[in-house]
Amino acid sequence: MGEEINGFREEPAAIYDENGNPLADYDNDARTWGMVCHLSGAVVIFGVPLLHILGPLAIWTWKRGEYAFVDDQGKEALNFQISMGLYGLVGWVLTIIFIGWLILGMLIIVNIILIIIAASKAKRGEAYRYPFNLRLIR
Repeated sequence: MGEEINGFREEPAAIYDENGNPLADYDNDARTWGMVCHLSGAVVIFGVPLLHILGPLAIWTWKRGEYAFVDDQGKEALNFQISMGLYGLVGWVLTIIFIGWLILGMLIIVNIILIIIAASKAKRGEAYRYPFNLRLIR
């Protein structure tokens, strides 16, 4: 492991792919915790309100000071789960006119698919940005 600089463990500098997207050669622990931040949002399939937000929040809070990559990906995962929660609230309100059930079903499917994509990219050390994400926590 590298030295600590400004409270973060020293990690290798970012490199870029052919599209100009940043890739990083972070150590395995940082990539694993970044992946776990994303995967912890998958508890949405259990249907427990707010649980999909608490998982990323807990991991991000616990590991953000240790790894810059986890700080970045934890915020991204947390913002996405908060966004999905807000979209789900709109869907729940719209269940009155049936379309809400369709919206809720689509949100769960999209949520799971994007979590899998984000987790796989995080495991490779690639910073992932979710579409439709309200970046409330910076």
